[in-house]
Amino acid sequence: MDLSRRRKLSSHVETSSMNDIMFFLMLFFLIVSTMVNPNVIKLLLPNARSGKAVMKQTINVSVTADGSYFLDRQPLAPGSLEEALRQRIQGSEETTVVLRVDKSLNVQKLVDILEIGNRLKIKMVMATAAEQAKG
Repeated sequence: MDLSRRRKLSSHVETSSMNDIMFFLMLFFLIVSTMVNPNVIKLLLPNARSGKAVMKQTINVSVTADGSYFLDRQPLAPGSLEEALRQRIQGSEETTVVLRVDKSLNVQKLVDILEIGNRLKIKMVMATAAEQAKG
């Protein structure tokens, strides 16, 4: 009579579902890492609850070397820039002003325009030319 066990006990851990768990953890951490630092990817997404679309408006302000001001290619007196910008941004929720200033101008003129944007609470971006490769 053979009373010995024919089946040996083994401690085996099933790892087939480990791949799914690792994939979901990786996906979770990728999504969370982009939310932690929102400056990495700047996205302007419309708010779905309010039901209205965000209209983004871009205005170009140019100042030539002789000190002439232009608002979207229309000549403008330097003293009337603030009032013209106020009229242009009226009714729009988000406005970005692109400053195109000649490099030979006095820095004070640029600072004056930036102060106008600060008073009107407008986002301003300064346009620059791409540097040519030397070779």
